[in-house]
Amino acid sequence: MKTIFEALKWASSYLTEAGREENAAELLLLYDTGMDRSKLLASLQEPIGEDELYRFKRHVEMHKEGVPVQYIIGKEFFYGREFMVNDDVLIPRPETEEVVYHLLEKYRHVFSEDSRLEVVDVGTGSGAIAVTLALENKNFSVSAVDISKEALQVASANAETLGADVHFYQGDLLEPFIKEGKKADIVVSNPPYISEGEMADLSEIVRFHEPLHALTDGGDGLKFYKRFMEDIPLVMKDKVFVVFEIGWQQGAAVKELILKTFKGAEVEVLKDINGKDRTICAVIHKDI
Repeated sequence: MKTIFEALKWASSYLTEAGREENAAELLLLYDTGMDRSKLLASLQEPIGEDELYRFKRHVEMHKEGVPVQYIIGKEFFYGREFMVNDDVLIPRPETEEVVYHLLEKYRHVFSEDSRLEVVDVGTGSGAIAVTLALENKNFSVSAVDISKEALQVASANAETLGADVHFYQGDLLEPFIKEGKKADIVVSNPPYISEGEMADLSEIVRFHEPLHALTDGGDGLKFYKRFMEDIPLVMKDKVFVVFEIGWQQGAAVKELILKTFKGAEVEVLKDINGKDRTICAVIHKDI
């Protein structure tokens, strides 16, 4: 194994045989050589340095054993921006980008576009949702909460690096805002919604390496949505726009929860790019 091409070919075959994604090899090689993709492709026939090859082999082995590529290289892209990630936070997913997209499109039907709106991201993790919303809409005053101190450190670092003005709070769901008497126009959350029964169906890369408390509620997957039904009235203004990411089998159940709690609420279940239920949008009025 002397050239960059030979190293890439070996790693691709090795990871494919182990049931990992073939493109992981390229991502790791880009990281270990410090090249961008165009430079890498132009350098395929050049020799790979011994130190680079050693690091590359070690990282390939780590991924073969199940460590997510994003945790090895320490980053993932979300909404066109690079976010730092580690094993204290979930890796941001394309489905969550769709949740953010729907929020940015649909809030305009609820509030006037030039309104200054208080937005709360609950269970912020890496800060991907909160930071993106703050950067995409300057009329949003964004706050974010997480129960994990370690996750908040990651989120704060991402906000600082990307230049986003986000206020962070440590606490359980909306608790910090209830205690301080803060009110919100928009509440968004990607809570732990995988049921205990579904956990066994997850890939080992997710199940054994991403933070368990951010994946599942240890029950039917609806625990946190039920808690939101109790807490939202305590933080909402005259009306609130609620946006949840949900599991693909939870659309009807979460919609029913909202309608039972808030009579007359306007609730929409939106599908993701794969045709699966993924986002709940609800407009709730205080007098309902």
